[in-house]
Amino acid sequence: MITKSLSQKQIIVPMGKDNITKFMTSSSIYVANLNRSLKNIKSNVMANYVWVEPIDITIVTNKVEMLLDLQVIENYIKNVENINLEDIEASRLLQSKSYLKTIGIPYLMENTNVFIIPDFIELIIKLNYIFNNLSLISKP
Repeated sequence: MITKSLSQKQIIVPMGKDNITKFMTSSSIYVANLNRSLKNIKSNVMANYVWVEPIDITIVTNKVEMLLDLQVIENYIKNVENINLEDIEASRLLQSKSYLKTIGIPYLMENTNVFIIPDFIELIIKLNYIFNNLSLISKP
Protein backbone atom coordinates (compact mmCIF):
# COMPACT_ATOMS: atom_id res chain seq x y z
CA MET A 1 0.00 0.00 0.00
CA ILE A 2 1.30 3.46 -0.89
CA THR A 3 0.27 6.56 1.03
CA LYS A 4 0.35 10.07 -0.37
CA SER A 5 0.91 11.87 2.90
CA LEU A 6 2.67 11.39 6.21
CA SER A 7 2.83 7.78 7.31
CA GLN A 8 2.28 8.75 10.95
CA LYS A 9 -1.43 8.70 10.24
CA GLN A 10 -1.17 5.02 11.02
CA ILE A 11 -1.13 3.61 14.55
CA ILE A 12 0.23 0.10 14.91
CA VAL A 13 -1.10 -2.04 17.76
CA PRO A 14 0.82 -5.33 17.98
CA MET A 15 -1.31 -8.19 19.31
CA GLY A 16 -1.84 -11.92 18.95
CA LYS A 17 -4.05 -13.58 16.35
CA ASP A 18 -6.85 -14.34 18.83
CA ASN A 19 -7.07 -10.68 19.83
CA ILE A 20 -6.96 -9.58 16.20
CA THR A 21 -9.88 -11.87 15.36
CA LYS A 22 -11.90 -10.67 18.36
CA PHE A 23 -11.21 -7.01 17.58
CA MET A 24 -11.98 -7.25 13.86
CA THR A 25 -15.39 -8.91 14.38
CA SER A 26 -16.74 -5.57 15.62
CA SER A 27 -14.16 -3.17 14.19
CA SER A 28 -16.73 -0.73 12.76
CA ILE A 29 -18.29 -0.31 16.21
CA TYR A 30 -14.84 0.11 17.75
CA VAL A 31 -13.88 2.79 15.20
CA ALA A 32 -17.05 4.74 16.06
CA ASN A 33 -16.29 4.39 19.78
CA LEU A 34 -12.66 5.42 19.24
CA ASN A 35 -13.85 8.56 17.49
CA ARG A 36 -16.22 9.31 20.37
CA SER A 37 -13.33 8.90 22.85
CA LEU A 38 -11.11 11.20 20.78
CA LYS A 39 -13.90 13.79 20.52
CA ASN A 40 -14.31 13.68 24.33
CA ILE A 41 -10.73 14.96 24.73
CA LYS A 42 -11.40 17.61 22.06
CA SER A 43 -9.00 16.03 19.59
CA ASN A 44 -9.26 16.74 15.86
CA VAL A 45 -8.02 13.23 15.09
CA MET A 46 -10.55 10.71 13.79
CA ALA A 47 -10.04 7.03 13.11
CA ASN A 48 -11.00 6.23 9.51
CA TYR A 49 -10.63 2.46 9.42
CA VAL A 50 -8.68 -0.53 10.73
CA TRP A 51 -6.76 -3.08 8.70
CA VAL A 52 -5.18 -6.34 9.72
CA GLU A 53 -1.57 -7.39 9.43
CA PRO A 54 -0.32 -10.86 10.44
CA ILE A 55 0.93 -9.66 13.85
CA ASP A 56 -0.95 -6.42 14.47
CA ILE A 57 -3.82 -4.14 13.59
CA THR A 58 -3.23 -0.76 12.01
CA ILE A 59 -5.60 2.11 12.71
CA VAL A 60 -5.60 4.76 9.99
CA THR A 61 -6.51 8.28 11.09
CA ASN A 62 -7.27 11.56 9.33
CA LYS A 63 -4.18 13.41 10.55
CA VAL A 64 -0.94 13.04 12.47
CA GLU A 65 -1.56 12.12 16.09
CA MET A 66 -0.23 13.62 19.30
CA LEU A 67 0.87 11.47 22.21
CA LEU A 68 -2.44 12.03 24.02
CA ASP A 69 -4.37 10.71 20.99
CA LEU A 70 -2.18 7.62 20.90
CA GLN A 71 -2.77 6.99 24.61
CA VAL A 72 -6.56 7.35 24.23
CA ILE A 73 -6.58 4.84 21.38
CA GLU A 74 -4.33 2.41 23.24
CA ASN A 75 -6.45 2.64 26.42
CA TYR A 76 -9.65 2.07 24.44
CA ILE A 77 -8.27 -1.05 22.76
CA LYS A 78 -7.05 -2.44 26.08
CA ASN A 79 -10.55 -1.98 27.53
CA VAL A 80 -12.38 -3.76 24.72
CA GLU A 81 -14.36 -6.71 26.05
CA ASN A 82 -12.81 -10.19 25.56
CA ILE A 83 -9.36 -8.81 24.67
CA ASN A 84 -6.40 -10.51 26.39
CA LEU A 85 -4.31 -7.64 27.80
CA GLU A 86 -1.19 -9.80 28.08
CA ASP A 87 -1.25 -10.31 24.32
CA ILE A 88 -1.16 -6.59 23.43
CA GLU A 89 2.08 -4.64 23.13
CA ALA A 90 2.48 -0.86 23.36
CA SER A 91 0.95 1.04 20.44
CA ARG A 92 3.28 2.99 18.21
CA LEU A 93 3.24 5.22 15.19
CA LEU A 94 4.38 3.84 11.87
CA GLN A 95 7.93 4.82 11.11
CA SER A 96 9.71 4.73 7.82
CA LYS A 97 10.92 1.27 6.99
CA SER A 98 14.51 0.68 6.10
CA TYR A 99 15.77 -2.76 5.42
CA LEU A 100 19.27 -3.65 6.50
CA LYS A 101 21.09 -6.66 5.23
CA THR A 102 23.41 -7.99 7.86
CA ILE A 103 26.60 -9.41 6.43
CA GLY A 104 29.73 -10.78 8.00
CA ILE A 105 28.11 -12.47 10.99
CA PRO A 106 29.37 -16.03 11.30
CA TYR A 107 26.83 -18.76 11.89
CA LEU A 108 28.79 -20.07 14.87
CA MET A 109 30.31 -17.95 17.62
CA GLU A 110 34.04 -17.60 17.20
CA ASN A 111 36.10 -20.51 18.59
CA THR A 112 32.98 -22.38 19.75
CA ASN A 113 30.36 -24.74 18.43
CA VAL A 114 27.59 -22.47 19.75
CA PHE A 115 25.10 -21.16 17.20
CA ILE A 116 24.28 -17.46 17.07
CA ILE A 117 20.66 -16.87 18.07
CA PRO A 118 18.43 -13.87 17.24
CA ASP A 119 18.52 -12.65 20.88
CA PHE A 120 22.31 -12.39 20.68
CA ILE A 121 22.10 -10.33 17.47
CA GLU A 122 19.53 -8.01 19.10
CA LEU A 123 21.83 -7.56 22.11
CA ILE A 124 24.79 -6.62 19.90
CA ILE A 125 22.63 -4.15 17.94
CA LYS A 126 21.40 -2.51 21.16
CA LEU A 127 24.97 -2.14 22.45
CA ASN A 128 26.22 -0.47 19.26
CA TYR A 129 25.72 3.32 19.25
CA ILE A 130 25.00 3.54 15.51
CA PHE A 131 21.77 1.60 16.07
CA ASN A 132 20.40 3.86 18.85
CA ASN A 133 17.10 4.70 17.14
CA LEU A 134 16.62 1.38 15.41
CA SER A 135 14.13 -1.32 16.28
CA LEU A 136 13.80 -4.75 14.74
CA ILE A 137 10.46 -5.47 13.12
CA SER A 138 11.09 -9.16 12.62
CA LYS A 139 13.58 -11.61 13.97
CA PRO A 140 16.83 -12.02 12.00
